[in-house]
Amino acid sequence: MDWDKLRVFHAVADAGSLTHAGETLHLSQSAVSRQIRGLEEDIGATLFHRHPRGLILTQEGEHLYEATLAILREVTAAEARIRDARENVGGELRITTTVGFGTLWLAPRLKRLLDQAPNMTIDLMLNEAVLDLPMREADVAIRMREPNQPDVIRRPLMDVAIRLYASETYVAQHGKPESLEDLNEHRLICYSPNAPQPVRDMTWLFRHLRNRRKLMTVNNYYGVLQAARNDLGVAAIPDYMAQDLGGLVHVLPELESPHYTIFLVYAEELRGSRRIALFREFMIDEVQRFNAAA
Repeated sequence: MDWDKLRVFHAVADAGSLTHAGETLHLSQSAVSRQIRGLEEDIGATLFHRHPRGLILTQEGEHLYEATLAILREVTAAEARIRDARENVGGELRITTTVGFGTLWLAPRLKRLLDQAPNMTIDLMLNEAVLDLPMREADVAIRMREPNQPDVIRRPLMDVAIRLYASETYVAQHGKPESLEDLNEHRLICYSPNAPQPVRDMTWLFRHLRNRRKLMTVNNYYGVLQAARNDLGVAAIPDYMAQDLGGLVHVLPELESPHYTIFLVYAEELRGSRRIALFREFMIDEVQRFNAAA
């Protein structure tokens, strides 16, 4: 059933007049009359008795009016709940991002967000796959590449490069590679080319190497990092991971991936959400803190 027709019907039943209902809805009398006539045709019943003193509901009209009244009450209650949640910046915020970024960069910083909005609950979904924001699989995403969907809002957050790191213990035991030729003698740990790719051009490092025999791949960057921290070899990881952690040595600083941009993304329909606005400002502030500490 067409909600616009039901809305017009409810207004006419309340006003008892096509003219008065039209004034309330900012519609002409003829437009209101067409909507009522169309609704009566849709349901196959007469909804009003025409009376010199105005319009009176038929029995079928009374049944429909009770139904539309219940719907209107539910909509009004929902609007109030949404308004209250926005005013208190409460409710659930579903955030999706990659395992590495969510675990190592975002999660340690979320306390400051929750201090600002203690009534907010967070569902942090860490996955290398890309969730569909317009289909509301999540409210907001932090993406390692710019989305190509037309119905989302995207904001650049920070530029990142993948660089090479090894643990202090590994370097003490095996030496620090000083050239590409040296790197061929070390085990290389990198993101798996067979896993969903969070960024483009993940094969950049292989173009510089002759020897791929000493290779370990992992299907997320958190695993790559953990392998490096446990002395397994030289790891290719995003620079944001290493900056907050001690115990890692940056090797071959002249060798890095093409830079890429991390984006904050959310559905167009959430443009006015205060939860999204609060998270957006939180992320901007945290990126500024991070860059200032670099």
